[in-house]
Amino acid sequence: MPSLPQNKVGIVACSGEELPEGTVTRLAALKVLEELRPSETVTICLPLFLAGGEGDRAFARFYPTIAVDGCEKRCAARATELYSNKPAASLLVDDIVAARCLERPRGLRRLSTDSVPLVDAVAEAIAAEVDHLMAARWSRREGTPLEAAPAAAPAWRSRSRRRGGRCRPAAGSWRGRARRAPRRRRRCAATSPGR
Repeated sequence: MPSLPQNKVGIVACSGEELPEGTVTRLAALKVLEELRPSETVTICLPLFLAGGEGDRAFARFYPTIAVDGCEKRCAARATELYSNKPAASLLVDDIVAARCLERPRGLRRLSTDSVPLVDAVAEAIAAEVDHLMAARWSRREGTPLEAAPAAAPAWRSRSRRRGGRCRPAAGSWRGRARRAPRRRRRCAATSPGR
């Protein structure tokens, strides 16, 4: 068995390049690894993980991991669960966009400057989950928490920029069209002009 580090959280970021959300996950994971929590995190290379990388699979089997996915396919979370252990936390970019009333990212390999707040928000969400997981005691033998933590909302939701207790999607967003008729579109309080 390969040697494993002490007290670390693994980050498995989406490797998709078809959607800008995949680029957001990689940039946010890099920010956490280099700036926000460099001594508490390691990266798990998803392509190497899928190809049979023994070290990455062993780490994900015995240590807490955070899967950060760019779309509903949730490839990072599914691969981690299939080849090692269920991720301790799973984040989806669309959930963070909705919770924080942010604009959807634009650009594929090079994001537009409008996407920087989303990268920062995803990085903050990952860092909050890292803090939560580092505070918990883990069984390295089983790869599970030793004590059951009370079920609560994800740590990253506690710092959302909701106004009035409710976040409404911007007009024309995919969530706005799916939930209500086009005549009743509402704008997000955080991005509405004149506020």
